[in-house]
Amino acid sequence: MRILRASDYRSMPWKNGGGTTTEIVVSPAGAGLDDFDWRISMARVEAGGPFSIFSGIDRTLSILEGEGISLSIAGHETVELARGSEPLFFPADAATEATLPAGPITDLNVMTRRGRMRHTVRRLSLSEPLDFTTQAAVTLVFCDEGVLQIGESPALALGARDTLWLDGAGQTLSLRPLAHATLFLISIQND
Repeated sequence: MRILRASDYRSMPWKNGGGTTTEIVVSPAGAGLDDFDWRISMARVEAGGPFSIFSGIDRTLSILEGEGISLSIAGHETVELARGSEPLFFPADAATEATLPAGPITDLNVMTRRGRMRHTVRRLSLSEPLDFTTQAAVTLVFCDEGVLQIGESPALALGARDTLWLDGAGQTLSLRPLAHATLFLISIQND
């Protein structure tokens, strides 16, 4: 079990140069944008435009701040994604155009290399404790809002934008929100 603190995340330019991203974690450690197996990041999107193309990558996008984003993905019907929406899974190598109908947003990106890894992302709003057992090779808990106590110890907690990293299936864990918390439960598996 590792806790990744928001204050330790690394900022870097977008692949297309149109903004900056905050890298939460990448695997393998130290991998670049063209050779990661999986990557979790946040991006502040200030204006509409094309998304960076990541060849051979699948992506899930969720809104953390702002009113939402409209995405046109490879000619499919436009998808409206808001703060309360379910996370959106799509291929990161499909041409994607974004518009911001109500101003800037901050998003959460989970990406895995197709054929090597796969992922799922769930948004959960907690006001009661959540007990669960990990099912994936890697499980990450990203605390979007509030504070999450891990287990029984008040000393072990996630604040807003902190991430808990668990390796291996079969780990039992209790997450206890202090009042209310919103989190993303991210599972990453080998393909």
